[in-house]
Amino acid sequence: MFVPLVEGASRADGARTVAAVRARTLAKTYGRGAAEVRALDAVDVDFEAGRFTAIMGPSGSGKSTLMHLLAGLDSATSGQAFIGTTEITGLGDKELTLLRRKRVGFVFQQFNLLPMFTAEKNITLPVELAGGAVDREWFATLTRTLGISDRLEHRPSEMSGGQQQRVAIARALIAKPDVVFADEPTGNLDSRSGAQVLSFLRRSVRELGRTIIMVTHDPAAAAYADRVILLADGRIAGEITDPTPEAVLAGLDALRSLEEPLDGSGDATTTAGA
Repeated sequence: MFVPLVEGASRADGARTVAAVRARTLAKTYGRGAAEVRALDAVDVDFEAGRFTAIMGPSGSGKSTLMHLLAGLDSATSGQAFIGTTEITGLGDKELTLLRRKRVGFVFQQFNLLPMFTAEKNITLPVELAGGAVDREWFATLTRTLGISDRLEHRPSEMSGGQQQRVAIARALIAKPDVVFADEPTGNLDSRSGAQVLSFLRRSVRELGRTIIMVTHDPAAAAYADRVILLADGRIAGEITDPTPEAVLAGLDALRSLEEPLDGSGDATTTAGA
């Protein structure tokens, strides 16, 4: 169901749910004066622990900017971002690096696997580089759930795109991070491989208790999530709970209707939880 947010409302429900990631009046601008572009405009949002949330919106809506700020990959102009109870907007580069290494996982379009290493080595390397010990029981659970137990001695060149992305997911989860950020994780995959990867992402939430925040432009991909957040013009415009591809498309259509001019009187203001 698509739920548009009314002006002044907020989806920041931290009092009722456990938030793995939070944003409070989070904003990002580029340039100055007449050239200023507000990529993100005072966003308030919570992402619940143990859930799969997708972020969608038109090109330029701020979805990638929001993910980058929440993950500490970019700095905010104003506002706050939290991972758990840790405010990351106040951390320095070294502190952010340590936090991302221990508490955040990433899955991108490009698999970013090291070609000289086996799948197993690619998965365990982040833990080893951080000076930790690999939890072999968790490793076995991950590789079994992701269906790559029989590919662990293979190098990336010996695996399909879907298999490589599943290795990348295992790598993102091996350190048991608080949250995994996935940026268009099926963008380089065919439809069958993409569906398999999305199914494994959903299983990692439902069976392994992980928290995933995914940016996507694909309604079919978003439908694998528990919840879809819609952005427009740097603001949260609505959300869809228990999404289906049809519901996501309807939500995007509703979003477009909010942006259309009203009776020649100018552009409609996109509703937001600012």
